Amino acid sequence: MKTTRHATYNLNYHIVWLPKYRQSVLVNEVADRVRTILQEIADDKGLEIIDLTVQPDHIHLFVSSPPKHAPSLLANWFKGISSRKYNHRYADNEGEKIRWARGYYAGTAGHVSSETVQDYIQRQQNS
Repeated sequence: MKTTRHATYNLNYHIVWLPKYRQSVLVNEVADRVRTILQEIADDKGLEIIDLTVQPDHIHLFVSSPPKHAPSLLANWFKGISSRKYNHRYADNEGEKIRWARGYYAGTAGHVSSETVQDYIQRQQNS
């Protein structure tokens, strides 16, 4: 359990999103850079990344957040800030930029099922 000044909570979200056109661009150095940027975002926003799997054509993020943040806000933060930071730091031309597809998946996982979600994310890493 975690606490804020006014709440005790255990809110975990599984968020999945894709590069535009589901291109397999999240490999090698690009994947490492995206992982680092996602951790920076979590640190800046006071979130805890429980698990993170970067596949060549999608990202699985399992994150814990205080109740004041809606899952849609979390998805928008991670997608929007990561593409801006990546493109600002690393993209020299149009072909190297990271662009995310418009949608995302968001699911909740309480205390009982968080281990199940982590197992799922780990299994996706091996497929």
